[in-house]
Amino acid sequence: MMEGSEIVTVAQMRAIESAAIGSGVTSGLNLMTRAGRAVAGQIRLRWPRPGRAVVLCGPGANGGDGFVAARALSQAGWRVDVLGAAPRPGSDAAAARAQWPGPVLPLTRAALRALPDADVYVDAIFGTGLTRPPEGEIAALLRHLGGEGGDGAFYRPRLVAVDAPSGLCLDSGVILGSGRGALPWHALRVAMTVTFDSPKPGHLLEHGPLTCGQLVVADIGLEPFRVQGGRGLRPALMTALWPRFELADRRRAQGPGGEGPWLRKQQSEGGHKYAHGAALIVAGGAGSGGAARLAARAALRVGAGLVTLAPPAAAMAEHGLPPDALMRRAVDDADALAQLASDRRGMALCIGPGCGVTRAAALLDAVRAAARPTVLDADALTALAKAPGALPPDCVLTPHGGEFARLFPDLADQLSTDAPSRPKPTILLEAARRIGAVIVLKGPDTVIADPQGQVAIHSDLYIPWLATAGSGDVLAGIITGLLARGLPAFDAACLGVRLHGAVARRHGPGLIADDLIDGLAPVIAEWDG
Repeated sequence: MMEGSEIVTVAQMRAIESAAIGSGVTSGLNLMTRAGRAVAGQIRLRWPRPGRAVVLCGPGANGGDGFVAARALSQAGWRVDVLGAAPRPGSDAAAARAQWPGPVLPLTRAALRALPDADVYVDAIFGTGLTRPPEGEIAALLRHLGGEGGDGAFYRPRLVAVDAPSGLCLDSGVILGSGRGALPWHALRVAMTVTFDSPKPGHLLEHGPLTCGQLVVADIGLEPFRVQGGRGLRPALMTALWPRFELADRRRAQGPGGEGPWLRKQQSEGGHKYAHGAALIVAGGAGSGGAARLAARAALRVGAGLVTLAPPAAAMAEHGLPPDALMRRAVDDADALAQLASDRRGMALCIGPGCGVTRAAALLDAVRAAARPTVLDADALTALAKAPGALPPDCVLTPHGGEFARLFPDLADQLSTDAPSRPKPTILLEAARRIGAVIVLKGPDTVIADPQGQVAIHSDLYIPWLATAGSGDVLAGIITGLLARGLPAFDAACLGVRLHGAVARRHGPGLIADDLIDGLAPVIAEWDG
């Protein structure tokens, strides 16, 4: 069952377009015409009253889209000026330029500044085909639009990008010529980006969300060529959990039922609590129990039938706090944990939140031997980095950047602020395959990868209040509860991240970790997937 929208890489997008053109049902110029008209249509939706537009057209297909958009806006009553670079003779972009009835000014900063102020500026200079930083006059023009000279506040709310703000790598999400990390001050930031058929990784990763503004994915008739594979439907290997896009896709879950009724237990007819699984949360010693209690409460709230906290005997009194629905069992050593985990009924384990590295290391072999669906978080990840080895089936690791670096120092170097050699999803896939578990790399652009090759991205810059103590412990507990209820590891991680983000969006600023748990019930009550 596919949830969310497929994300396609630049190479996949080219293959989809080539398949459509090769089938004979459309042509490159026809696709370009649909794309340019879609851009013009989105501009007219956002700015209903015709005004003045300046369209900046590069030498490739992105520029061809721009010439089509310029013509559509002109036909709708807009006053349009076009600045353009010469396309390759005989190309679709050249045909689109030939259909533009007006003059084409040089694509330079000087030519732009000589024009009257406009209501909308369309960046159709570079799109998916860009592989190196812009240079020369075009680079100077882009720096001007980005704010060099102090005009950024004027241009930004008026800028519309075709496919991507020029200079953004649509596979990595990094501004070409810069490293990961802080967005370069002169980078182009636009009010709206119109892309076609599917979101690309770079729209959702790294600098992408900061530069793209409102992301609109326009349907240009490529769905059959995206979803079809051989004699059946091709699986989507990368999906967007957030933002949500209303895109045509036959692979998406259809019909009655779905996640909402399952989360609310409306699809079960009565049943014992064990029908919804049990979760065992390993807790730490005295003075460090809050994290494990957050995880346990989250697992209970997301529907696990029975949740047990397992602190050392000396810390049992501390863990006697509400909620009374939690069970408590003392676990002082690996033998005690092995005995608890030997229950023949379904059970998921969580170890790490507030556990302490020494205690997590002492219990790690027992966790492995239990072979239960497991979440490793926080201190357990540090312990694992010191004692690597095989992990249980259906295992989920939930590191932040520092924990990921301890587990995979060589891969973390590739995620540093140096110029990226590979996109983040590719790096996460290698990590998942190397360690044999699902990995949830937490951040504003959370990436989830599993060893079988699936990737999901949850990208939301607008819930910064999730950066609060205990937020990750709650996420670990949510995923543990979903594992206890029987979801496979990748599905549990994806649904857990979506629920976590949904509660944060619903709550708003001022959120603390306890609010995430309290907010799960109303979100689940309204959840429709």
